[in-house]
Amino acid sequence: MSIIKTDNISYEYLRRNEEGNVEAIVRAIDGVSIDIREGEFISILGGNGSGKSTLAKHLNAILYPCEGTVYVDGKDTRDEKAIWDIRQCAGMIFQNPDNQIIGSVVEEDVGFGPENMGVPTGEIRERVDESLKILGMYEYRKHSPMRLSGGQKQRVAIAGVVAMHPKCIIMDEPTAMLDPSGRKEVIRAARALNDVEKVTIILITHYMEETIYSDRIIVMNKGKVAMAGTPREIFSRVEDLQELRLTVPQPARLAYELKKRGLSLPSGILSNKEFIVELCRSYAII
Repeated sequence: MSIIKTDNISYEYLRRNEEGNVEAIVRAIDGVSIDIREGEFISILGGNGSGKSTLAKHLNAILYPCEGTVYVDGKDTRDEKAIWDIRQCAGMIFQNPDNQIIGSVVEEDVGFGPENMGVPTGEIRERVDESLKILGMYEYRKHSPMRLSGGQKQRVAIAGVVAMHPKCIIMDEPTAMLDPSGRKEVIRAARALNDVEKVTIILITHYMEETIYSDRIIVMNKGKVAMAGTPREIFSRVEDLQELRLTVPQPARLAYELKKRGLSLPSGILSNKEFIVELCRSYAII
């Protein structure tokens, strides 16, 4: 069952000069059709200006398409009467957690969304504790968010969305401002939400290594879908990715280079462990 579907959507930005006059029309999304099923983990990749973040903002009605239609849980995002249900179904996480955290105490911040939804006080308490435990932040519930690390802040922001019980969470480059340790924390949390809680995850990123556990990857370029497939299928197309000026996970790139030199290795190797196993197998060590 589809939880999000876009039907040939396009979106244009107006570029204005210093006087406020329109000097150009930029087509940020150009005829994009995607279908995301409930419970999937989808990664959307692309370089700067590819349209991936603009697409993300269409998936919970922050932006509306100039052409085509976006459906969230079967509802048209341009239906004003459905906006509340759409945003409750599809939560959004942004790059900078400081822009989403408003409470002076972690548990107060996480409870803000459910409180605005009119959830009874007793249930809010249950939802806050539950979401903080899921994200591994329960022991920090009495802390000030401002004293947390970047990765911890982002997990608090995610917990605030989880407490609203969405079916889907859209993460728009949630690790862009984090160090490698923080990035691992957030991606681990996203995977747990998908694996254990069965929340649909849509991850927008330019870090290739974050996508290898996805069910599917969608690659954007110049507002269009340039490629789509499983991680193994996408990272087998090293030359195509290079043409799009995108990097490839190191194991896949190394296997590709060795394969060009005559070594018998499969395409689309995704992890260091898999690379070592296949390398040993090619030399008949195992």
